[in-house]
Amino acid sequence: MELTWDEQCRAFTDAALWFERISGLAREQWEKPGLGEWDIRALVGHTSRALLTVETYLEQPATSIEVTSSAEYFRAARTADAAAVAARGHEAGRALGSDPAASVAELTARVIPLLESRDGTELITTIVGGMQLCDYLPTRTFELTVHTTDLCVALGVIAEVPDSAAAQALAIVSDLAISGGLAGPLLLAATGRASYPAGFSVL
Repeated sequence: MELTWDEQCRAFTDAALWFERISGLAREQWEKPGLGEWDIRALVGHTSRALLTVETYLEQPATSIEVTSSAEYFRAARTADAAAVAARGHEAGRALGSDPAASVAELTARVIPLLESRDGTELITTIVGGMQLCDYLPTRTFELTVHTTDLCVALGVIAEVPDSAAAQALAIVSDLAISGGLAGPLLLAATGRASYPAGFSVL
């Protein structure tokens, strides 16, 4: 599913505002379990990096395209050091300060307007190489959507994913499943014909 640049920006914005709203529900629960080794503060910190990297990478122009799609980004990112990713989550959580929800709100208000003057063709330098912004932004929508869903689980609230963000995230799941030879198991499980195999993931 190919979205226009305006549709991509809408999906990202909806995901970011949903993340902001759910983060505001944490209140005094920041030290409770979040996801894996992360507490809720670290989970929110990690998720906030989906906003921060947009801001950072827009200041790092690339001279060539090395990664040509959102799905390719995630395939390239599979080699990332899991321990380093976990540590960055803890660090990002601490960086949110004494009022993490307010910090997330400030970050959202700062990053979303950065897209207004862009058209998606900008070349940026990401952790896996040069990309067009229109190929990178959906990866951030995916991260915001998936991890805000994780946050809902941790907080015990229903994950009412915005339609635009859900469509963008599921499109990436579909692309990864097809390219990874996992379309069969995904279709069988999603249509109630079988359970997901143990440890199943398209990432």
